[in-house]
Amino acid sequence: MAIALLAIVKTGAAYVPLDPSYPAERLTYMQTDAEASAVLKELPDSSQQPISNPHRTLSPDSSVYVIYTSGSTGKPKGVINTHQGLVNRLCWMQQTYSLTAGQRVLHKTPLSFDVSVWEIFWPLLNGATLVIAKPGGHKDSAYLTDLIQTQHISILHFVPSMLVAFLEEPEASNCTTLQHVICSGEALTRTLQEQFFHQLPTTKLHNLYGPTEAAIDVTAWECQPGAAVVPIGRPIANTQIHLLDSDLNPVPIGIPGELHIGGVGVARGYHNRPELTAEKFMDAALLGYADLTQPTTLSSPSHLPPAPSLLYKTGDLARYRTDGSLEYLGRRDNQVKLRGVRIELGEIQAALTSHTAIRQAAVVRQTTRTGENALIAYIVGEANHFTHLEKELSTFLKAQLPDVMIPAQFMVIDALPLTPNGKLDRRALRQLQSQPQQIEREQTVAPPNKTEQAIAAIWSAVLQLENISINDNFFELGGHSLSATRVNTRLRKHFNSPIPLQSLFEHPTLEALATYIDALTINVNANTTRPVGHKEIEL
Repeated sequence: MAIALLAIVKTGAAYVPLDPSYPAERLTYMQTDAEASAVLKELPDSSQQPISNPHRTLSPDSSVYVIYTSGSTGKPKGVINTHQGLVNRLCWMQQTYSLTAGQRVLHKTPLSFDVSVWEIFWPLLNGATLVIAKPGGHKDSAYLTDLIQTQHISILHFVPSMLVAFLEEPEASNCTTLQHVICSGEALTRTLQEQFFHQLPTTKLHNLYGPTEAAIDVTAWECQPGAAVVPIGRPIANTQIHLLDSDLNPVPIGIPGELHIGGVGVARGYHNRPELTAEKFMDAALLGYADLTQPTTLSSPSHLPPAPSLLYKTGDLARYRTDGSLEYLGRRDNQVKLRGVRIELGEIQAALTSHTAIRQAAVVRQTTRTGENALIAYIVGEANHFTHLEKELSTFLKAQLPDVMIPAQFMVIDALPLTPNGKLDRRALRQLQSQPQQIEREQTVAPPNKTEQAIAAIWSAVLQLENISINDNFFELGGHSLSATRVNTRLRKHFNSPIPLQSLFEHPTLEALATYIDALTINVNANTTRPVGHKEIEL
């Protein structure tokens, strides 16, 4: 894939990543909407290809990649990013972090997320070593700790929620080759910052911010141990940040405002979405900010008209601190971030209402009993249509949406609460959220043996549920890829056995997982002189 991306960019074309884990319906829509002239499934035989450089005509604002993000209308939208934005971002990164030939950068982010762009191109542009993780490796903390140590990784990226899981690994503190860890995609908390420095005191931690609608990141901050707040930092090179009120006037220091991005990194807009582009990408000249958004180092060829200076309206709220850094405050609309993925709740709601038994739906993000963020769906419809609501609706949605967009819980209500002007009353919905949440469970069968009891105790601790049954399915209880990582860490520690993360996905019921672990433990005992017995459960 790395070779393919280099080849596509070299021809002057733009690439559109299609994540094979996405549902077929979503991939088909993306391919059609992008008007792809070719789909690359495998590399052709290089011996049959010409070796001369391809002829190409490029300008700084030519497209370099189109990445699809969640769309509020029920369909994902393709963001067109440019060569000048990417070049500027990569040059800033090199100027800031001074990557050398002796360093090794880990590429583990799926190509459908723009962090993957710098993971691949930055080390190759500067003579460093690119180490490519196995597919799905970004979800497996045990695999990552081993890879970091054996491959002497210097720099890598974590979404904060995945950094939490990584730091729970017993071997995380031994990843001393790490010089820089870069975080983005979610808010980085002070608690996580302090935990990081406690376990990796010689490694630098960086907090970056940026939407897909600008070239990867637009602000950066180097974290400091003991700091009371973790800002998103200051603008990177040739980038301007404007915090504006509802009348598009600048706000004073300390006052929240909506974050607008200007400069060479701003994307050209959304492919085939002129109305949405006009709404989100505003002409800076009309707002009086044109002089602040013009490129300072890059310009279009003389035979081309200059590209308009744009301000991207992010929908994010922030405020200036007295030291000039930016503090992220959250969203002003119904868009949320979950495990690093930007999600338009409207897209999930549209998928739900496409079900014949559902008349209305509202999706919210809330903090669960485990302290994690999760999606909760409230539906109005025929409850008796479903035998097992959670399982059947999850299966229905998985045919249309990525796994991260599947709600952890579904609640049937008589009607959605509305404000006097007929809009969804989210305050009333929050009151519903505060009521006890019950997950549909089949008859509980207590785990009869030590293996099953140990697994049940670990599931109970991670999911914050009691009375785990041998028939329970981890993912139907609200588990997801991140909590699966945390379970796997504890399973390997308790059983003192190299239990692969994939085993929980392949054997999701407690009974099936226990059978697998017992067989694995027998095999390990048969092939090692070191006994592998049960240890006391450490939760």
